[in-house]
Amino acid sequence: MKTLIVNKKNKNSFYGCTLTYGHFSTIHPGHIRYLSNAKKKSGKLVIGLIGDHISSKSVFFRHTQKERANALKILNIADGIFLLNENFLSEAINLLNPSNLILGNEFKNSNEDEITKAIGLIKRKNGEIYYDAGDITYTSSFLLEETEKLVKDKRISSFRESLDQQLINKSDLLLALDKFAKGKVLVLGDTIIDQYIDSEPLGISAEAPVIVVKEINKKNFVGGAAIVASHIKSLGSICNYISITGNDYPCEFLEKNLKNQKIEFSLIKDNKRPTTLKKRYLVDNQKIFRVSKLENKFIEKETEDKIIKLIKNKSKELDVIVFSDFNYGVITPRIIGEISKIALENNIKLLGDVQCSSQIGYITKLRNFDLICANEKEARIALNDNFSGLETICKKLITETKAKNLIIKLGSKGFILYYSKNKNDINSQPFPALSAHPVDVAGAGDSLLATMACGISSGIPLVTTAALSCCVSCLSVERMGNVPVSSNEVKNTLNNLDI
Repeated sequence: MKTLIVNKKNKNSFYGCTLTYGHFSTIHPGHIRYLSNAKKKSGKLVIGLIGDHISSKSVFFRHTQKERANALKILNIADGIFLLNENFLSEAINLLNPSNLILGNEFKNSNEDEITKAIGLIKRKNGEIYYDAGDITYTSSFLLEETEKLVKDKRISSFRESLDQQLINKSDLLLALDKFAKGKVLVLGDTIIDQYIDSEPLGISAEAPVIVVKEINKKNFVGGAAIVASHIKSLGSICNYISITGNDYPCEFLEKNLKNQKIEFSLIKDNKRPTTLKKRYLVDNQKIFRVSKLENKFIEKETEDKIIKLIKNKSKELDVIVFSDFNYGVITPRIIGEISKIALENNIKLLGDVQCSSQIGYITKLRNFDLICANEKEARIALNDNFSGLETICKKLITETKAKNLIIKLGSKGFILYYSKNKNDINSQPFPALSAHPVDVAGAGDSLLATMACGISSGIPLVTTAALSCCVSCLSVERMGNVPVSSNEVKNTLNNLDI
């Protein structure tokens, strides 16, 4: 099946179709969900594609209607594309008499004249109207449907397309990587030590339905905010690290690790709380369960004072401060407020990520940051919105937090960068997850955050840095445990990619 441009000559073959609508300036996984759901309805699927501008709103799009139509053709989800004059959806309805009109959830309460007109027209023609944000899923089963090689080839092709859209080539990426040495970053957040325990399965206990394993070997890895600092240093930038730990063996392991990497650090030892230790039990490299030793209450005011003083003393040396918040108590409201003031006074850029796996936290507490990172689930929980389309969610999050830029992480589908050239112009660029068969995804977000910090602190364009983050994240998930990714590894990966 080939996606066709719908016109007066072939209109009869699309009569009674399912009609969707949008501008599709940048196609990301949210759009694919929306179109895939629409495809399940009766009749052929037609996209009503908005024209190059909307005069009633003084809106112009980054890519021409022809370019956007070609991108939709490559997807090969729709049967046809109707090229609208401006946003005149009623044109397509009058010509095709669709059985179904499917709009994004953002149009449910719309007062736009053209949407109101289109809805009224569909009703008079006895058609059905649906509102859909696309099925929201946080996992993927692509390897059940396609070979690993095919998945990898598709992702490299998608990565190449993202670079082409931004006029980035391989030499730009390699040059940017060399410039990371200019960066001066401070990372603040929760220290985690990840312990991986290789086990041999012995069976199910006769006393109770409990899995029984025999411990064979164990290995410790630096995790949490500390691995963000490790990635930054390994990628070539200067890095300082500040955190709270217990006075225990995991802290000793961390100190030794940071010294070996030549990372300058200040660890405030609190005898009232242990260093967070996460034990992951594995059988044949498959995680079967995790046991965590942690304290998740806010640090005391005296400890806050120490952190604020440390950062104040280092502020003249910094380009970027990174908040790597795992919600174990280091990043308090006062810490955010005071450090935001220090950053503003010293022209330091702020980056933040609030990770919520087994704990509760809200990305919306980070306000006026230069870049915030969140996965889709975290964003929806923070905004209490499980129904809007992905595009709407991301724009809501930017508005709520007043962030200059946003990365929304989509797991096996990659991530989308939302970046602003001015207050009224938010652009987006999706990037795929390059790894077709990851070994351990636990550190993907940490490596992405670290790469963005290196690039921003070194003055690299945001989109170029995001493309490098795509490569670094791929390397980080293709080995077990959190291991810092080096600039040489990234160079080798880039040189071997057909881009």
